[in-house]
Amino acid sequence: MIKKIAIIGSGFSGLSAAAYSAKSGHEVHVFEKNSSLGGRARQFTTDNGYVFDMGPSWYWMPDIIEDFFKDFNRKTSDYYELVSLNPQFEMVFSDEILAIPQDYSEMKNLFESIEKGAAKKLDEFMNDAQYKYEVGMKDFVTKPCHSWLEFVSPKIAKSALKLDLLSNFHRFVRKYFSDPKLIMLMEFPVIFLGAAPKDIPALYSLMNYGGYKLGTWYPMGGFYKVIEAMAQIGKEQGVQFHLNSNVEEIKIKNGKAGSIVVNGIEIEFDTIIASSDYHHTENLIQKEYKNYDEEYWKKKTFAPSCLIYYLGFKEKIPNLKHHTLFFENDLDLHTNEIYENKKWPTKPLFYTCCPSKTDKNVAPANGENIFLLMPVATGIDDNEETREKYFLEMIQRLEKHTKSSDLLSKIEYKKSYCINDFKKDYNAYEGNAYGLANTLNQTAVLKPSLRNKRVKNLFYTGQLTVPGPGVPPSIISGKIAATEATK
Repeated sequence: MIKKIAIIGSGFSGLSAAAYSAKSGHEVHVFEKNSSLGGRARQFTTDNGYVFDMGPSWYWMPDIIEDFFKDFNRKTSDYYELVSLNPQFEMVFSDEILAIPQDYSEMKNLFESIEKGAAKKLDEFMNDAQYKYEVGMKDFVTKPCHSWLEFVSPKIAKSALKLDLLSNFHRFVRKYFSDPKLIMLMEFPVIFLGAAPKDIPALYSLMNYGGYKLGTWYPMGGFYKVIEAMAQIGKEQGVQFHLNSNVEEIKIKNGKAGSIVVNGIEIEFDTIIASSDYHHTENLIQKEYKNYDEEYWKKKTFAPSCLIYYLGFKEKIPNLKHHTLFFENDLDLHTNEIYENKKWPTKPLFYTCCPSKTDKNVAPANGENIFLLMPVATGIDDNEETREKYFLEMIQRLEKHTKSSDLLSKIEYKKSYCINDFKKDYNAYEGNAYGLANTLNQTAVLKPSLRNKRVKNLFYTGQLTVPGPGVPPSIISGKIAATEATK
């Protein structure tokens, strides 16, 4: 039977769910409240020629993204060009700068130069991480997670201990390395999972393999090229896209979602897949049909929000790489102020992306495109004065690192984005940027359910449900939701 399916939201999970649902032969409509596709991965162009990706900037796990295209007999190279970054990124410490090389043998040499025996330890770490990546990303994270019984397969059972689901990442890294800089370098990737390393399962060392070993890439034209490519695949499958279309209500009759209200107009559907913020989606239905109440969400550990600045400089900035992590301060202090004390950071870490170092088309000639990002706690007070205070601190540290002066006078475009904007643009719960953290007690079946337990034709997808935050997991989430919804 051909179903008429509504997808709410056009982020990675929504586009993925739409393409797979249409591939199964169904009539699919995507409703996006904003004026362009992509959700958090939108892009905008300024009048003076700067092209800014608004969200994701780290292209990791290239094989997982490639798998999406393979499912439609396509390749990423049919749509965009991928460039391998070298160095992958720089990490700025208070007394030293580490550049992480593209070549793995050079990476081993770097580790050995910092700590005797660390090259061999890195090999051991990466062999273990590769195993987790191959089992974790191919088998473990592709389950709909309705029940723990899904994981009772010989392969997963056999690998349960090796997957390190019950040990924490903080302890795991220290089994291999003792130098503080190497520890910070190995702990950094899991920050993307939205929790402190001590609260994340050691399973997620697979992130180090998916990043450092498989490389850090950049799609020429910006990360939005991936959104455009996925949308094009959707269109080829017959998906219809509706922009500036705010879904205001999901109407449920007799335990079934029969229609949605879009910009005041009611439209009937057979099935609904919500790629919108989970908590917000549940507020579109009557209270008695919700999976979770407010108390449930209050107890959850959310990934951080962030303060972002999109900056256009009218001069090239020397000594700056595509990705730079400013880790001169204590990681534990910053993560504590995100998750435990929930306040604006005392001594923040932050990240700078400068895609114009790789891609001349994202800035005017001789200009520089820079994106500053500082992780912050969700739900804290967000105002212009506070944003500006941290902006000035980040600029000072950028000047010191690049040996530049008077960068403020060279800015010809500036826009900030923070908690209030995440709420307004994406209905994000407490202004979160990355979804629900992948903590020990928020893994697999312990995440919010992919399907509504009381409404049989309402499904959820994206970074607040399985498998979790990040671009590749969101693409996988869309595929799982589409599979469940089209059974």
